[in-house]
Amino acid sequence: MVLENNLSLVKKVNRLLNWGHWFSFFNILLALVVTSVYWLSEPLPVTLLGWLYLPLNWIGHTAFLCFLFFILTIFPVSLVFPYQRHVRGLAAILATLALVVLIFDAYVYANLGYHIGSTSLEQAIDLLRQQIVTNLRNFVLIVLVVGSMLLAIELTLSNYCWKKVERLKQAGIAAWLLSIFIGSFMLSHLLHIYADANLKYDVTKQDNVLPLSYPATAKTFLARYQLVDLNHRAQLQLDKLSLPASVNNPDALQCQSTAKAATVIIVSRALNATQQSAMQSLALQPLEQHFAPQHADEALLNLLYGKFRTDDANLLPLLAEPPGWLEQLPVGLVSISRSATTAVASLPWLGTAPAASFAIVFDDTPEQQLSLYRQYTNIVLLTLSAGPGQFNLAPVQAWSNWSALRQLQPHLVTQHLDMLPTLLSQAGCHFHSSWLGDNLQKPRNLPKLNISGEEIISFKKDKMLVLRADGSYGVWSAGTLVPLNEKLDLPMLTDALKRIENITD
Repeated sequence: MVLENNLSLVKKVNRLLNWGHWFSFFNILLALVVTSVYWLSEPLPVTLLGWLYLPLNWIGHTAFLCFLFFILTIFPVSLVFPYQRHVRGLAAILATLALVVLIFDAYVYANLGYHIGSTSLEQAIDLLRQQIVTNLRNFVLIVLVVGSMLLAIELTLSNYCWKKVERLKQAGIAAWLLSIFIGSFMLSHLLHIYADANLKYDVTKQDNVLPLSYPATAKTFLARYQLVDLNHRAQLQLDKLSLPASVNNPDALQCQSTAKAATVIIVSRALNATQQSAMQSLALQPLEQHFAPQHADEALLNLLYGKFRTDDANLLPLLAEPPGWLEQLPVGLVSISRSATTAVASLPWLGTAPAASFAIVFDDTPEQQLSLYRQYTNIVLLTLSAGPGQFNLAPVQAWSNWSALRQLQPHLVTQHLDMLPTLLSQAGCHFHSSWLGDNLQKPRNLPKLNISGEEIISFKKDKMLVLRADGSYGVWSAGTLVPLNEKLDLPMLTDALKRIENITD
């Protein structure tokens, strides 16, 4: 009798484990659909090696996550509590919760550029809170519908796998599926080792796309067996990140007559609460996460000349002359001026001539000229510089009623560097090569870049990375300036530095 009971128990456990493997397989297919969102949030590879690595990494790592989930949850429950109805129901609930968490992580990654973790939990919760506050009814409806659909799918899969487990075993595809998943996992890691050793950034830039991804590297594998010279590899990395001697603006502008809406960028040193209240009559709304240098002269270099500071040289001689691009424009198309009550000592050439249809105006008392600014359809109001602080580049107060700017995706960082190409594009001007900043009406996919003295600052959605001359670095949330526990993202920096490839001497 005892032997029969033991055999019966063994059969139950064996059937549950067989069912669990097939249940995990179908969940891998579901997870592949969800994890496709991560790849849609990133620029696609541009090389054959990058395209080869993407599906291997996608399939192999997704299968690994699902199998790990099975080992940690369903497998021990099946051994300890081998009652099929309870295990199947519990597995469906756990799988639903896991997919909901994966969907939320994909949403956070698409908006912020990093995954949910202990250091980014506050930003993830804040992102969720924004959705709840702005559209509670739709949020609740979507959560209920998606959660119900996933639970229904999981219960259906659980029931199907239990009824068809013997037929699925006889189909003879289990060995093929196992080979595909394990082969993809192993090949992706081997390919990553090669790419890491040879600095193939089209592969290594995919490191952080999928959650809980820790691909094997040349440092941890090849160097152990002295198959790669780490010193040579480090030098190649430095060569990849080397900066040009100088960075120039585009020297060829072509402007066409345009009927686009008149646009003004108002620049003030600071606005008190009374001034901000007065400017509300222009229907301005905050422009979140707008960054500028802490030094006023460097902020002017970003804003008017489209350049950043690559050394500690005195900027006054450069600022003493009007920007070169201004001479290339038709007379009266774009103007840079100041109000009668505002003085900008660093810009001796700045006059008080009437503003053109597309204008940059320095005005510390903009509330006194509301009638002038109401003539413009698009208005941007900026604080000139960030002032002293922890970061060379920091958030400043900014407001706008320009729909093109307000329609930017949430958590997209803007800079003073972006204002000039955006204004010139609005004025109907086109340039042969790229500016360091973005035309915010058509932002590029490259991470944003700024250089302040001996620091390289890069932004990718909400992630801010600072690399210093001594090799130290830090990663912060751009929205909250809270430090994130993330490693140095060299592919992100390399992509950001591509902004200067076409505009260097």
